[in-house]
Amino acid sequence: MSSTPLHIGFLSHYARELSGLCVPWQAAKVPAPRMVRFNRELAESLGLPAELDSVAGAALLCGQSVPPGARPVAQAYAGHQFGHFSPQLGDGRALLLGEIRARDGRLFDLHLKGSGPTPFARGGDGKAALGPMLREYLMGEAMHALGIPTTRALAVMSTGETVLRDGLKPGAVLARVASSHLRVGTFEFVAAHGNPADLRRLADFAIDRHDPDLAGEPDRYLHFLERVCDRQSRLVAQWMSVGFVHGVMNTDNMTLSGETIDYGPCAFMEAYDPATVFSSIDEQGRYAWGNQPAILGWNLARLAEALLPLIDPNDSQRAVARASDLIDSVSERYRQAWLAMMRRKLGLTTENADDANLIEDWLSLLHAGGADFTLAFRHLAEAIEADAPNLLRLFHEPGAVSRWLERWRQRLAREPLPVARRKAAMQHANPLYIPRNHLTEAALEAAERQGDLAPLDRLLAAVTAPWQARPGQADLAEPAPPDFGTYVTYCGT
Repeated sequence: MSSTPLHIGFLSHYARELSGLCVPWQAAKVPAPRMVRFNRELAESLGLPAELDSVAGAALLCGQSVPPGARPVAQAYAGHQFGHFSPQLGDGRALLLGEIRARDGRLFDLHLKGSGPTPFARGGDGKAALGPMLREYLMGEAMHALGIPTTRALAVMSTGETVLRDGLKPGAVLARVASSHLRVGTFEFVAAHGNPADLRRLADFAIDRHDPDLAGEPDRYLHFLERVCDRQSRLVAQWMSVGFVHGVMNTDNMTLSGETIDYGPCAFMEAYDPATVFSSIDEQGRYAWGNQPAILGWNLARLAEALLPLIDPNDSQRAVARASDLIDSVSERYRQAWLAMMRRKLGLTTENADDANLIEDWLSLLHAGGADFTLAFRHLAEAIEADAPNLLRLFHEPGAVSRWLERWRQRLAREPLPVARRKAAMQHANPLYIPRNHLTEAALEAAERQGDLAPLDRLLAAVTAPWQARPGQADLAEPAPPDFGTYVTYCGT
């Protein structure tokens, strides 16, 4: 492969320092790489050249050339998938090109998805279709606009070839940016292969990357575990606060950075139901919306198990006890983060002992009334002083809602904020626009079948400014029509 005149300034810390946890590899050749969408705002924040939005940039971000400093590798990791342990998974169709230093000094991975099969491909073709890669672009940007930590798409490129996915689809590669791609499954991989030196090397690498202030502390591995627990507890609480269902919370999809990763079988819940599932293979509802907090604790327990030899190398029972105490605290860490977010959504700035009951009763009303989760919270601000028709029309039986609203107003009466400021705060805590499932599917279908990106761009503009209503976009805030049916998403697309 030849070099490229585009200068990025790649680093290769992972490839150099964790060589036993990856395989040097090169992307598959593609016939005609072309830029489909380039994230200029993200590129600017990273200090990347605008010239990447070009044919040469598309070739580079499809892995067709290796720029100076880059050492492409497929990362190895393990994972519990739907509760069952797989000792070796890894980047089956992805490559870490390397790390880049952003303008603010932070380090980010630049990672390709759909770049061809690797030794971890497990029989797959290693390719990706255009629709799912544009979906990852859309969902990541929507989550970022909502203030939820996430990996983000730098670019989506078409490859000029077709892939077989429920018919022939245009092929594509996603260039993804993340604080790192270290996962719970990365530690499970090392623990499964039983090399204490590699485990310590990986843990020190992760600490240096995400929690450098812990370096050198005698108890740094337990403190690192606690930091990951805090980050992931806040992340899942944020998911829950906007009705987001990840859909495949396997341990290989749980990052140590606390960023959302992999937007395959994911979606935003519309009619509120804790049992909401979107994944075609989650037949038992393991990763349903309401189960995500419990899976959070389960996954973090797997990380704790992997770290036990480092938490106390000399006393395994003490290591288990200390790690168990921390994992036992995850449910309360999550609950406190969730309560804080839900108070904001209800316009509450102070704490009251009965707030949890008020919140739970509101959610029960949403469930019983079949109300749209996003719109019910959004229209709540209109009901601060009087019943709001936009809110009540969402419910089958509005009488019970009116009684709850009186309780809520009594609680608000003890709040210090004036009404106008409270309304504004609630509107900024409750988005109007989310990537609604029928709109997302229509936009991706138009892009794949007709090469028409206008519906995607219109939806993207709305969800990246989700708080403020804009003229001509009322349809983007409405739930799916009744004939849309049950929404199903798929893994491995």
